[in-house]
Amino acid sequence: MPAWLSTLLTRRMLICVFTGFASGMPLYLLLNLLPAWLRSEGVSLATIGLFALIQFPYTWKFLWSPLLDRFALPLGRRRGWIFFTQALLLAIIAGLGRLSPANELGAIVWLTALLAFVSATADIALDAYRRELLDERELGLGNAVHVNAYRIAGLVPGSLSLILADHFPWQTVFLVTALFMLPGMVMALLVEEPAVAGGAPRTLREAVIEPFREFLTRAGLKEALLILAFIFFYKLGDSMATALATPFYLDLGYAKSDIGLVAKHAGLWPAVFGGLLGGLWMVSLGINRALWLFGIVQVVSIFGFAWLAAIGPQATIDATALARLAAVIGFEALGVGLGTAAFVAFIARATHPAYTATQFALFTSLAAVPRTFINATTGWLVETLGWTPFFLLCALLALPGMALLVKVAPWRTDHSPAAKTNK
Repeated sequence: MPAWLSTLLTRRMLICVFTGFASGMPLYLLLNLLPAWLRSEGVSLATIGLFALIQFPYTWKFLWSPLLDRFALPLGRRRGWIFFTQALLLAIIAGLGRLSPANELGAIVWLTALLAFVSATADIALDAYRRELLDERELGLGNAVHVNAYRIAGLVPGSLSLILADHFPWQTVFLVTALFMLPGMVMALLVEEPAVAGGAPRTLREAVIEPFREFLTRAGLKEALLILAFIFFYKLGDSMATALATPFYLDLGYAKSDIGLVAKHAGLWPAVFGGLLGGLWMVSLGINRALWLFGIVQVVSIFGFAWLAAIGPQATIDATALARLAAVIGFEALGVGLGTAAFVAFIARATHPAYTATQFALFTSLAAVPRTFINATTGWLVETLGWTPFFLLCALLALPGMALLVKVAPWRTDHSPAAKTNK
């Protein structure tokens, strides 16, 4: 058996599949199923764009992440929080389908905000568990597997649920979608609680103060700020480009079934291939060079959407139109799959093993800022600029993150300053 295959086929990598699926399901519901549901019920693009603000917990989750470092639930400090949040997400998603966008939009806002809060809390526990599970040499591949499973989870709300929506009431669609939170609950029951580097924080003050002090003093304030700026900018362009992906496909004339059967699959499998290929390449390339190479593909792929938008809506969706859509989405997904694999590995490497929950939450919260606040403006930008100029703007905004690689992940250096930890 090849060395790369034996590394891939391990129990730890299988657990990363479950952490990725459990983490991705609720977010893809907010990104794909929710906009499709609202759009099909006559809600305006501007209003749908503002729904991105509901995702603010992903940006601010570092504020309550010390609680998950400090306090343990009955199943354990990591397993207990994973099980509790997955069970709560199941109940919330099932309840969401009982509401009507036409008559109960306010209630939908509150329930989706709660969904985002619980999902962000689940991410804190899942990320911390994964970081404590993997050793340093497994970070690249393990996080690539996690990202792939994260993407595969998008098949449920982004494909299966959309197909079901053409045949069943929305209440049934959301109930079926909710049941896919069960694998995360089962995982929490079967896995073991990971060992804690240096022991769990003894006080809440220690859980709050020490993770931030360690990060700021590890390589100095300047390096810390550069790392934070890079985390903010690296995924900004592609995050904006896909913020209104489902409404964009609908505006081009594609039916929900077209999106479910063609667009989502064309986006999923290249992303899975890209993520897995990226994880394997990182074993030999290193995380730094992977960030450079994969980031270039990620930027170039945005231009495919600009080309698709320039062609405009199709009066008849034939095989050529479907193939064109699949090709553009597939290339973009390949770039994002590669870029995300390296990006998540970089974040994991920047995290000190003793403060996994809080530091991982801090970094991923910052990475979620574009998706939450800046993406809230995408509906207004599209209605003001049009689709083609919007995608060109997204490509332009992807460049600052690439420029920061010179400082935070130099090409000729195996490890960036973020990799320095107390030894």
